[in-house]
Amino acid sequence: MVGAAALPASAQTYQDTALSGSAVTDSTFAGVLAAPANGAGVISLSGTGVTWSLHGTPPTGVTLTGTTISYSGAAVASPPSIVVDATDTHGNAEALVIPIVLTTNSIQLSGGRVTTVTLSALADSNVSGTVKFSATSSASSDTVTIGESNLPIGLTSGNPLTYVGGTAAPGTYTGVVATATDSDGAVLNGTFTLTVTAGTITTYGDEVNHFGNGFDAYQQHHYPGAIIAGWTATQPDPATHFILNNGTHVGAYQFEYAPNGSGSGLCVSDPGGGWASDPLRDGLILASCNTGPWQQFIPQSNGTLLNVATGLYVNPDGTGAQLRGGSSPTSWGGSDYTWTNYSSLPG
Repeated sequence: MVGAAALPASAQTYQDTALSGSAVTDSTFAGVLAAPANGAGVISLSGTGVTWSLHGTPPTGVTLTGTTISYSGAAVASPPSIVVDATDTHGNAEALVIPIVLTTNSIQLSGGRVTTVTLSALADSNVSGTVKFSATSSASSDTVTIGESNLPIGLTSGNPLTYVGGTAAPGTYTGVVATATDSDGAVLNGTFTLTVTAGTITTYGDEVNHFGNGFDAYQQHHYPGAIIAGWTATQPDPATHFILNNGTHVGAYQFEYAPNGSGSGLCVSDPGGGWASDPLRDGLILASCNTGPWQQFIPQSNGTLLNVATGLYVNPDGTGAQLRGGSSPTSWGGSDYTWTNYSSLPG
């Protein structure tokens, strides 16, 4: 068992292949709340073990100082309810939705009911190598978002928490925190143990043809949809740096953009016309790494690369032009690629 802080500095040398989480242990709200009460032109909040804050955007002139909600301004007809959050010392929170009446320089409770919003049943499930979270809000119409903290270096918070693009070292990490947040500001924290399965990255370089041109993230663009062009592959040019991953299809490989050796989570893909932003129907672009066939390329005996999804060969169209899929390789030899490790690229 290792803690989340016990990680090597070279976490980018790993390629994550699966994540799994133990059951989440939910925290308990430690505060005690009482019903708000009207004071002299103000609303008084009451509770122990909590700090109070206004949530969202209250009507102009409504402020909260300590446990007192006040108002400065003219009368407002039918003002919206305000929301205040009570947060305990563990970061859990409950929200109060308070209907109000605004008269000149005065705020009071209206005749409506004050509603308490809480979160419960923060849980996870392991789905295809990812960890998916859920939680229940007492306000059925509210939106609940979930993220994670205290993650091992190399993983990014998300729901589901995914291994795709992850570079965390393999191991078991205790004390990872899942946090559910309701759109009214209610918060519920929970802890779980995360297991990371990963392989060591040993192959880093580029696919290079006989003319010295390799895969290139055009102008070092680093986002889904960025064009993959043909350009001289060198050690100093981070746009020509990729990681060679084993594919999920027999005999196939996946090429992850890795400027200066750091995996980006973006892989070379022929989307087959699936991206309207792609200048060419079968032009190669970067897409978020996944296990689909669009990112799988099988080296052929003649040195060409065949895309699993489209059945097309990777073809260049001159230096600086977008690489594209073609029904046959180029006649002039530009489609003959060889994987070249970084140490063998020109300096």
